[in-house]
Amino acid sequence: MQTALKLQGVEKSFGEQKAVTALELTVPSGETCGLIGPSGAGKTTSIRLIMSILFPDAGTVEVLGRASALEAKDRIGYLPEERGVYRKMRVWAFLKYLAGLKGMPEGKAEPRAKELLAELGLEDVLQKKCEDLSKGMLQRVQFVGSILHQPELLILDEPFSGLDPVSVRALKGVIAAERRRGTTILFSTHVMAQAEELCDRVVMIHKGRKVLDESMNTLR
Repeated sequence: MQTALKLQGVEKSFGEQKAVTALELTVPSGETCGLIGPSGAGKTTSIRLIMSILFPDAGTVEVLGRASALEAKDRIGYLPEERGVYRKMRVWAFLKYLAGLKGMPEGKAEPRAKELLAELGLEDVLQKKCEDLSKGMLQRVQFVGSILHQPELLILDEPFSGLDPVSVRALKGVIAAERRRGTTILFSTHVMAQAEELCDRVVMIHKGRKVLDESMNTLR
């Protein structure tokens, strides 16, 4: 069994505040894993440690067989908790730029971008400026940017936060398609129903500690 993510004994503090304590996590390739817990539990910090945005005080993080995400960045898609686009850019220019950063040629990126935008109800935004779109539309555009290059590992931090029910349903459909393609997916949420619907396994974090790590079949 190949492993997409492996965290061993990971610790992270900010001053006196312990954000992550003795975190152990193994995600096999092709699995969809939900990282659940209330706000402030340590989910986003854990994801930032996986993405090498932060570095652990102790322990090791292995991503796609490499010592850090920095060594496998072209194979990873990431939607951060803090949404952000270049607001003065047009949507296609923004997506083309992201695809280029991942080494994806424009000729392959454009048809895939059009297909994904259409699936998310954004058929007509390709030539619009990002600043002219609503917050929810920008979130969907940024999600497209995270999967445009067909990553092996997709990490989504609260992907449904702030979206209307129609957009949530569309996003779930695209995530399900990525699952069928064999993508390893890790996403954080504080809504158990979302994890139950989409995940093979659920990992619960509370006050920086893992308190649950079970398959959905076992939990049911």
